[in-house]
Amino acid sequence: MSLVTHLKKLFRTKPLVGHQDTDLKRTLSGFDLTLLGIGAIIGAGIFVLTGIVAATQAGPGIIFSFILAGLACVFTALAYAELSTSIGGCGSAYGYAYAGFGEFIAWIIGWDLLLEYGVIVSAVAVGWSGYFNNVLTALDLELHISLAKNIFEGGFINISAVVIVLVISCLLAVGVKESKHFNSAMVFIKLITIAVFIGIALFNVNPSNWQPFIPFGWLGVVEGAALIFFSYIGFDAISTAAEETRDPQRDLPRGILGSLVVCTLIYMLVGGLLTGIAPYTSLNVNSPVSAALLNLGYDFAGGLVAAGAIAGLSTVLLVMFYGLTRIFLAMSRDGLVPSRFALVNKKTHTPVRIIVIFGIVIAVISGFAPMKAIAELANIGTLMAFTIVCAGVLVMRYTHPNLHRPFKVAFSPWIPLLGIIFCVYLMLNLPVETWIRFGIWMAIGAVLYFIYGFYHSRLATGVAPNPDEARIDDAP
Repeated sequence: MSLVTHLKKLFRTKPLVGHQDTDLKRTLSGFDLTLLGIGAIIGAGIFVLTGIVAATQAGPGIIFSFILAGLACVFTALAYAELSTSIGGCGSAYGYAYAGFGEFIAWIIGWDLLLEYGVIVSAVAVGWSGYFNNVLTALDLELHISLAKNIFEGGFINISAVVIVLVISCLLAVGVKESKHFNSAMVFIKLITIAVFIGIALFNVNPSNWQPFIPFGWLGVVEGAALIFFSYIGFDAISTAAEETRDPQRDLPRGILGSLVVCTLIYMLVGGLLTGIAPYTSLNVNSPVSAALLNLGYDFAGGLVAAGAIAGLSTVLLVMFYGLTRIFLAMSRDGLVPSRFALVNKKTHTPVRIIVIFGIVIAVISGFAPMKAIAELANIGTLMAFTIVCAGVLVMRYTHPNLHRPFKVAFSPWIPLLGIIFCVYLMLNLPVETWIRFGIWMAIGAVLYFIYGFYHSRLATGVAPNPDEARIDDAP
């Protein structure tokens, strides 16, 4: 077989059906999408990384880091919106990459997303553990340092992070269903928690804590943006709601831009106040918001913030872990990984095998890996996926110019190009060690594809999907 033939196989695509009308009701307005985005975005970033980035990279200048990261997200989110409304199906980056760009690119994105979601769950678990340990301390039930911190922080294992990952795994395995009202309540709790912090911090600011304002220079601000980018992960949930939006052309950009603007302002306010009530050098902890309040003597408020963070982060954990299992499930159904993983338990209607495997792996990472290294890996994986999504808009405009696009990015090709530039710029400011770890992960993925996926995918073998690979309808 010729080299050209092999190369063509790398880019074999699924049938491209374009946007289709579905049975989903179009009930979401721009305001609804804005609230959805706020709920998806606000999580571990504001409760955990704000303090770490301020302490190690940006200082009080973290507010500029939030602006820079937010701009990268705006351009990318608009690209997500166009692709999710144009290519039939779920709106998943992996799914429409397979339909539009070919199998190898789809594998690269899928493998990249596994890293992204896996380390995000780990990072959120570590943040959850920090706030949970604060609550235990307030109740005089403080864990021994060997069980409260990992080996890089002077302990041995972060046992709380391990336990919460295993609990979430069990919940997903038995088929957890969350209602819209429960999710709304969690968003409300998160916003109340932030409001409590802002209300107290406004009257306890010490302006001397803002000197110097940018202690690490502009490079520190950019490096901070590359790490704080983690705070914005989740906005793509807005674009996946395209088929339930009343007017995608009008409401999608309103929801995307509205939620990003609101969240950026909240992040800037919290970052500024946090570095105003505590020296930025003291914020390198897993629970900086509640820790700062506790240090000021507001024990009740600190405990309240910790409890709110625990509730909010628990929801983020559940949703992100669910997303991870769905990505791997899709890859298994497509034959890129062994199809035995695509089988769902007939009793619970969940992919128990996938959940158990990833639950164990993520629990180990959460228990022993340092938070900063986890977040950096999450960010480089996300930025790589976002870069490909922005490039995808340009490619699809050329290869499928007549494809029906309910939402179309304005000022193309400039908006997608700006998204690529911002994402690549932030990636280049991540540590060399992060690039090495990411390179190793992607090299492993490429080897696995050419060993297994290239020969066993459904497109390669022509095998129809297994009827036992049932649809899972218990999404969080």
